[in-house]
Amino acid sequence: MKFYDLIIIGAGVTGLASAMYAGRLNLKTLVLGKNSANELPIGGVITLTEVVENYPGFIRLTGPELAEKIRLHALDYKDKVEIKEDLVRDIKKHGDCFTIFTESEKEYESKTILFATGTKWRKLPMKGALEYEGKGVHYCSLCDGALFKNKIVAVIGGSDSAAKEALLLAQYAKKVYIIYRGEEIRPEPINGERIKRNKKITVITKTNVLEINGDKFVTHIILDNKYKGNNILKLYGVFGAIGSDPLSELAKKLGVKINEKNEIIIDHHNSTTNIKGVFAAGDVVDTEFKQAITGVGEGVTATYFAYKYINESALICTMSDEVIKKKRWK
Repeated sequence: MKFYDLIIIGAGVTGLASAMYAGRLNLKTLVLGKNSANELPIGGVITLTEVVENYPGFIRLTGPELAEKIRLHALDYKDKVEIKEDLVRDIKKHGDCFTIFTESEKEYESKTILFATGTKWRKLPMKGALEYEGKGVHYCSLCDGALFKNKIVAVIGGSDSAAKEALLLAQYAKKVYIIYRGEEIRPEPINGERIKRNKKITVITKTNVLEINGDKFVTHIILDNKYKGNNILKLYGVFGAIGSDPLSELAKKLGVKINEKNEIIIDHHNSTTNIKGVFAAGDVVDTEFKQAITGVGEGVTATYFAYKYINESALICTMSDEVIKKKRWK
């Protein structure tokens, strides 16, 4: 069994930046990253973003480029930082420390834990969404947009994420509808202007999608309000952009407090949770404004206070009988 000062669960930009700072603080650190919900690579959700324009220091770069830069920065502290693609199945507290059990049946012990587990896409709820998933229903335009070259598609949702999905899809599709139940969509102003200027994109508001229908693949959707005199809208692709849910189940199982949205509750001064030695940062925590840069800031803050906690505490990492039995996870 390997022993660490800090184990970071989650290998998105929040976890990777936290590891970089941990390396600077001379903490022996392990990043464990494998998101079974979204099947994301190391780098996390940002790797599915075509263009990032709001990360300080870079006027414009792709999401994969940003994630790779932060990953390489963390690995520059190669004597202190390790990054492994493995899914954490369980965590047990013993004494002042923690044992982590992974999908590959590895066990690791650490003085502190940082949850940077992020979120999973919220699935579309209407009839046909599950039936046609992968057959016209999708959740990532960067992953699947090219499948709809010169075809008609729709994005369901009204956030900035929905706007960015539509803008990317417009590079492939001949027509993109944004369908939103509210009064008006809510993108960042710059993306709102891009939507207005893009002749391929049409916004339909005050409308819900009741059903997604087709044969082997999606052929049309049914709306609760008529569009151009018809409740049926013919298209070939539907992309969900209705938000995301925090991946906090593992933290909750450990006893970490979460709120009604299933977000991990942290002290926003130091990124601590209700359990000593456990920290959290990024999209999984109870912050209103969630961006790559805010997650990175929270992660770096968490790392500093983990460092301070380790150096100011007389930690006892005596292994419990349950851990000694080396319980394996299948």
